[in-house]
Amino acid sequence: MQNGHGVRKHTIAVLVENKFGVLSRVAGLFSARGYNIESLSVGETLDTTVSRMTLVVRGDEFVLEQVVKQLHKLIDVIKVTDLTQENHVERELVLMRVNAEPQHRAEILRVADIFRAKVVDVTPTTYTLEATG
Repeated sequence: MQNGHGVRKHTIAVLVENKFGVLSRVAGLFSARGYNIESLSVGETLDTTVSRMTLVVRGDEFVLEQVVKQLHKLIDVIKVTDLTQENHVERELVLMRVNAEPQHRAEILRVADIFRAKVVDVTPTTYTLEATG
């Protein structure tokens, strides 16, 4: 997405050493420079010593260049890839906990079904729903 000022969303994949504190250092790098992380997901790769971070940041080409340079300076970073221009699949996930008193449970399930949300947890007074898109 782009507006008239060259500001757009960039999706960046970062391979990092799977060590304590790496996520905090990456997040700190962004906050120290006043850049906002719009989305962040982290998971271990097939190699348990390496994790992959996928970040979505908003900015112009200068901001992207600065972010990539700063990420490369972190000792635990192995590789940084800008996925924005590459073929990739984007999905968003939301987990929401809603109050589900007995008299409202059927209605909540009907509304969840309309939006293709799935119930992933149930307590006596709540539902936790998952929706992707």
